[in-house]
Amino acid sequence: MKSIWTITKRELAGYFNSPVAYVFLVIFLLMTGAFTFMIGQFFERGQANLQPFFMWHPWLYLFLVPAVGMRLWSEERRLGTLELILTMPISPWQTITGKFIASWGFLILALLLTFPIWWTVNNLGSPDNGAIFTGYIGSALMAGGYLAITSMTSALTRNQVISFILSVVICLFLVLCGWPPVTDPLATMAPNWLVEGVAAFSVMPHFERLQQGVIDSRDLIYFISLIGFPLFATSVIIRSLRS
Repeated sequence: MKSIWTITKRELAGYFNSPVAYVFLVIFLLMTGAFTFMIGQFFERGQANLQPFFMWHPWLYLFLVPAVGMRLWSEERRLGTLELILTMPISPWQTITGKFIASWGFLILALLLTFPIWWTVNNLGSPDNGAIFTGYIGSALMAGGYLAITSMTSALTRNQVISFILSVVICLFLVLCGWPPVTDPLATMAPNWLVEGVAAFSVMPHFERLQQGVIDSRDLIYFISLIGFPLFATSVIIRSLRS
């Protein structure tokens, strides 16, 4: 645990020692505010909930999370410091976990800084704060899933742009694969079991249930798997570079 904590602190310091962290936080907060109040028509809806806030998160994270995570391993490979890390007396899994926790913690911090939106809706009405709380949990888990995918793509290449594009494509698939305009044409060409199998990968129904205040073990298992499998794949890639 000490090694993981050391790596986590190193990575977090790397974010806040450069303007990257502050630029990301400003962009994220401005975009969430604009999408919630302007595009999401928060006040025009006349409803005391954060549905117009959460509905844009899968799309905002689609680009912002890969922008945060694309440097996790690509930068180490580009600078030649990955070989140094791999020769240190710590396991690749500890390094992967420390890097992931640092980046995920940074994303969760950005999410928590949206509390003025929660404060606004509570001042305007009496929202279901339980549903809002589970919505925040779902948003954090989704960001973690996107980040784990980006960690995997970052380990595949030393080029950050390629890592960014690969992770955006994979995350976009997770958003769209359960969407009727995608599954309906597929249903005309493939058997139902295949269509249902593809739709099962979609992040949207799991996130939407958490927005509604429903905590289902199937949704938690989905997000844990969405985080765990790419991190496992990252460890396999890193171990192959070590050998």
